[in-house]
Amino acid sequence: MFSKIIVWLILGALAGSIAGRVATLSKTGFGRWLNLAFGMLGAVVGGFLFSLFGINLGLGELKITAEDVISAFLGSLLCIGVWLLIRRRMKRHSPETPTA
Repeated sequence: MFSKIIVWLILGALAGSIAGRVATLSKTGFGRWLNLAFGMLGAVVGGFLFSLFGINLGLGELKITAEDVISAFLGSLLCIGVWLLIRRRMKRHSPETPTA
Protein backbone atom coordinates (compact mmCIF):
# COMPACT_ATOMS: atom_id res chain seq x y z
CA MET A 1 0.00 0.00 0.00
CA PHE A 2 2.89 2.38 0.76
CA SER A 3 4.29 1.96 -2.76
CA LYS A 4 0.86 2.74 -4.19
CA ILE A 5 0.77 6.03 -2.23
CA ILE A 6 4.19 6.95 -3.65
CA VAL A 7 2.84 6.31 -7.16
CA TRP A 8 -0.20 8.47 -6.39
CA LEU A 9 2.02 11.33 -5.20
CA ILE A 10 4.23 11.19 -8.29
CA LEU A 11 1.24 11.09 -10.60
CA GLY A 12 -0.33 13.90 -8.60
CA ALA A 13 2.31 16.31 -9.84
CA LEU A 14 1.15 15.73 -13.41
CA ALA A 15 -2.55 15.39 -12.62
CA GLY A 16 -2.64 18.60 -10.58
CA SER A 17 -1.14 20.59 -13.41
CA ILE A 18 -3.68 19.22 -15.87
CA ALA A 19 -6.60 19.64 -13.45
CA GLY A 20 -5.56 23.22 -12.64
CA ARG A 21 -5.50 24.07 -16.33
CA VAL A 22 -8.88 22.44 -16.91
CA ALA A 23 -10.48 24.15 -13.89
CA THR A 24 -9.21 27.66 -14.76
CA LEU A 25 -9.15 27.31 -18.54
CA SER A 26 -5.72 28.97 -18.53
CA LYS A 27 -2.21 27.77 -19.31
CA THR A 28 -0.89 28.39 -15.80
CA GLY A 29 -3.83 26.98 -13.84
CA PHE A 30 -3.57 28.02 -10.19
CA GLY A 31 0.22 28.39 -10.34
CA ARG A 32 2.99 25.82 -10.11
CA TRP A 33 2.91 25.16 -6.36
CA LEU A 34 -0.86 25.19 -5.90
CA ASN A 35 -1.28 22.88 -8.92
CA LEU A 36 1.29 20.55 -7.37
CA ALA A 37 -0.46 20.62 -3.99
CA PHE A 38 -3.88 19.95 -5.56
CA GLY A 39 -2.39 17.16 -7.62
CA MET A 40 -0.69 15.38 -4.77
CA LEU A 41 -3.67 15.70 -2.45
CA GLY A 42 -6.05 14.79 -5.26
CA ALA A 43 -4.00 11.75 -6.23
CA VAL A 44 -4.15 10.38 -2.70
CA VAL A 45 -7.89 11.19 -2.41
CA GLY A 46 -8.67 9.72 -5.83
CA GLY A 47 -6.57 6.62 -5.24
CA PHE A 48 -8.18 6.07 -1.85
CA LEU A 49 -11.70 6.50 -3.27
CA PHE A 50 -10.99 4.12 -6.17
CA SER A 51 -9.69 1.54 -3.67
CA LEU A 52 -12.56 2.12 -1.24
CA PHE A 53 -15.26 1.66 -3.86
CA GLY A 54 -13.43 -1.14 -5.66
CA ILE A 55 -13.23 0.76 -8.93
CA ASN A 56 -11.12 -1.18 -11.38
CA LEU A 57 -11.14 0.14 -14.91
CA GLY A 58 -9.37 -2.97 -16.21
CA LEU A 59 -6.66 -0.94 -17.90
CA GLY A 60 -3.74 -3.21 -17.13
CA GLU A 61 -1.34 -4.02 -14.35
CA LEU A 62 1.71 -1.82 -14.81
CA LYS A 63 3.66 -0.08 -12.09
CA ILE A 64 1.87 3.12 -13.04
CA THR A 65 -1.44 2.26 -14.62
CA ALA A 66 -3.84 4.39 -16.58
CA GLU A 67 -6.22 3.84 -13.68
CA ASP A 68 -3.74 5.59 -11.38
CA VAL A 69 -3.55 8.56 -13.74
CA ILE A 70 -7.34 8.81 -14.02
CA SER A 71 -7.87 8.54 -10.26
CA ALA A 72 -5.19 11.20 -9.61
CA PHE A 73 -6.80 13.56 -12.13
CA LEU A 74 -10.33 13.05 -10.79
CA GLY A 75 -9.14 13.38 -7.19
CA SER A 76 -7.39 16.64 -8.10
CA LEU A 77 -10.56 18.00 -9.69
CA LEU A 78 -12.51 16.99 -6.58
CA CYS A 79 -10.05 18.85 -4.32
CA ILE A 80 -10.17 21.93 -6.55
CA GLY A 81 -13.98 21.88 -6.47
CA VAL A 82 -14.04 21.68 -2.67
CA TRP A 83 -11.47 24.47 -2.44
CA LEU A 84 -13.49 26.71 -4.78
CA LEU A 85 -16.68 26.07 -2.78
CA ILE A 86 -14.93 26.96 0.48
CA ARG A 87 -13.48 30.14 -1.05
CA ARG A 88 -16.88 31.17 -2.41
CA ARG A 89 -18.55 30.54 0.95
CA MET A 90 -15.86 32.49 2.82
CA LYS A 91 -16.24 35.47 0.46
CA ARG A 92 -20.01 35.42 0.92
CA HIS A 93 -19.75 35.45 4.72
CA SER A 94 -16.86 37.88 5.12
CA PRO A 95 -17.76 41.46 6.09
CA GLU A 96 -17.28 44.10 3.45
CA THR A 97 -14.43 46.45 4.17
CA PRO A 98 -15.33 50.08 3.59
CA THR A 99 -13.25 51.92 1.03
CA ALA A 100 -12.30 55.52 1.59
